[in-house]
Amino acid sequence: MCQSSRGGALTEDTAAGTSDEDAVLLFVGGPLDGRVQIREARHGEPLPTITHVHLHGGPKVVHRYDLQSLAGRAGVYHLRPTVHSPQQSGTAAE
Repeated sequence: MCQSSRGGALTEDTAAGTSDEDAVLLFVGGPLDGRVQIREARHGEPLPTITHVHLHGGPKVVHRYDLQSLAGRAGVYHLRPTVHSPQQSGTAAE
């Protein structure tokens, strides 16, 4: 069973509380993998990119998700591949 962003499991009751104008969004990859979000129509169209920042005892971890629209009011946010800069890998550009 998938988790909704509203804090509970996505059930038929949750789905019944949505309108035809609401968007159903699925996250694939990274820390949000498997999460389902119902974006109410009053909030407008889903954003083309979502940034998720995880703060913990170590360094800040940033993940970006890019939207792939599907038929109707659905979409999938795919984890953007990580691109390492020369500074991150420890090599200097000459």
